[in-house]
Amino acid sequence: MPTPSPADLTRAHLHGSADVMRRTAEGAAEDLARAALLVTDAFRTGGKLLLCGNGGSAAECQHLAAEFVNLLDRKRERPGLAAIALTADGAVLSATANDRGYAEVFARQVEALGRPGDVLLALSTSGSSANIVQALATARARNLVTILFAGEMGGTALAHADLVIRVPSQDTQQIQEAHLALGHALVGIVERELFS
Repeated sequence: MPTPSPADLTRAHLHGSADVMRRTAEGAAEDLARAALLVTDAFRTGGKLLLCGNGGSAAECQHLAAEFVNLLDRKRERPGLAAIALTADGAVLSATANDRGYAEVFARQVEALGRPGDVLLALSTSGSSANIVQALATARARNLVTILFAGEMGGTALAHADLVIRVPSQDTQQIQEAHLALGHALVGIVERELFS
């Protein structure tokens, strides 16, 4: 059997991702719309959006927070929206990890920053990272709305999320790609709802 060329590998990756995106669109559209309305309601009532995730999901949290604070649709000028990536403050993350353990790095920030009516959006390909589970549990105990973007398996974090949006894949790359697309859709709907 011949070794696939780089072009063959590229096509295979993109076709696989496109299939996951198509299945995500079919299975997650209604729940994403619900998530957007929950976030919209939080902003309307003076609340904020907190985001957390690990690795690539941490970077996606920062990306999405930037879209909320700045803007997504450059044709629609609007005020900034209160979104905070709990993944971005290296001093807080390292101090908490050192003093309390890595499982507490997001939960401690939820405790400090979260208020009833705020929303916590957690991104996790496995749904089982201890720090994501702890963050969602802390948020729920403090009366925040909890939303989880997960992969096909869902993981132990499911038990602590008010709304779960699953990507029908077990491939980390494909899940992260779909999470970013879902995040962009989330921002776009919120912008339209608040500033149409």
